[in-house]
Amino acid sequence: MDSAQNSNTGYVFGMIGLGTMGRSLLLNMADHGFRVAGYDKDISKIDILEQEGRHVAVKGFDSLPDFVQSLQTPRAIMMLVPAGPIVDSVIADLLPLLDKGDILIDGGNSYFKDTTQRAEALEAKGLHFFGMGISGGEEGARRGPSMMPGGDKAAYEVVRPIFEAVAAKVNGEPCVTYIGPGAAGHFVKMVHNGIEYGLMQLIAETYEILRKGLQLDNAAINQVFKQWNEGRLQSFLLEITRDIFTYKEKGSDHHLVDDVLDVARSKGTGKWTSQEAMDLELPVPTIDIAVSMRDLSKYKALRVKAAEIYSNKLPAGFAAESQDAFLQKLEQAFYFSMITTYAQGMHLLAKASVAYNYQLQLDQIAKIWRGGCIIRAAFLEDIYTAYQQKPDLAHLLLDQRVSALAQEAAPGMRAVVAAAVTSGIAIPAFTACLGYFDSIRNAHMPSNLIQAQRDYFGAHTYELIGKEGTFLHTEWLPDAVD
Repeated sequence: MDSAQNSNTGYVFGMIGLGTMGRSLLLNMADHGFRVAGYDKDISKIDILEQEGRHVAVKGFDSLPDFVQSLQTPRAIMMLVPAGPIVDSVIADLLPLLDKGDILIDGGNSYFKDTTQRAEALEAKGLHFFGMGISGGEEGARRGPSMMPGGDKAAYEVVRPIFEAVAAKVNGEPCVTYIGPGAAGHFVKMVHNGIEYGLMQLIAETYEILRKGLQLDNAAINQVFKQWNEGRLQSFLLEITRDIFTYKEKGSDHHLVDDVLDVARSKGTGKWTSQEAMDLELPVPTIDIAVSMRDLSKYKALRVKAAEIYSNKLPAGFAAESQDAFLQKLEQAFYFSMITTYAQGMHLLAKASVAYNYQLQLDQIAKIWRGGCIIRAAFLEDIYTAYQQKPDLAHLLLDQRVSALAQEAAPGMRAVVAAAVTSGIAIPAFTACLGYFDSIRNAHMPSNLIQAQRDYFGAHTYELIGKEGTFLHTEWLPDAVD
């Protein structure tokens, strides 16, 4: 297949869906010298595209046939529409207009198993299809996102020059790479979002400790996040959190964050991550609890009633030491939790790579997450180095440098968890991280008792130490005694 930037007349790339993300990414391509076209049923979105792109080679269409005909062949078309039935509807509308050899890309947050089915159906019709996760939000799409394409490698090679041009750059290297066959791209984006859920919950719990435990006001909280973001905790999520605690609407005398309802919604990718991890029998407890806490937040009326019954008054002396000393421990706790959250996500990717034959290169995934995406952070350099040095690393926590970082931060983690739990401050993600760490470093878990219990009540059998593959059953009731 020829490169997308060939000598044929017409636009080299088409975008279906000119909402914020689709329009921003298309304009990014046009800024880099590519002739591009967009389609949307909403004429107002086309007007915005052409107004914002009046100085570059971009054109909007409200006619799908005209849009398709405007593209050079083989056509390269990306869909950036809501995941689910809408994707199938767009594909159905496109099919009569496409020729064999054309390329169709799903750039939304589609469920990876749906991507697998679509790829198989379109391949049978002679079309090239792949799913690509895109992270970075509106600003990322406009200035440089992180992109995770997977599936038809030959099709990706056609559009690779475009994606490498528009991707975020770290050390001059584009934050995009071919992820792997099948639905690998959408799977990796799903796990990216799962990690995002975990990190956001940890930041929210840190806010809870700062607000309720240390009783800091928004200005002081802003300074904590600002300072952290200038050190080893540097990340996009801390950066935006820092900014949130300074924002006041025009004419207002207080911060907007205090007016925001404490109900967190979601679009499903965190739930998918938890569900898939359970199907693969691999624990990701920080992501699990982050999903659960978003769900619990929706029960606002129930929480208000419970608060009337159970006192939320903290005991005096939340931290027995100075505020500065406790904040140092809190920084350690967050760093420790960040390490374990990324470790859980990378472990899931490793397991899925084998289960689905995705052939994932974890170092390259960490590499493209260093810039453009929502979970970009300084720590990703350590993850990249760990997997680059040892591609078959069984778990991130086994890396020598990462293990040293975790052990150095562990005392602060334990101190913060103890203080919060004793005071009744809810920190489920922090405690999940610590429980995961203490369990994974436990050579002899108490699971032998669970095996015995299952055999006792259900004759499920059990295994013995040193006798692999031997399954026994015991009548655990002692002989009756006269």
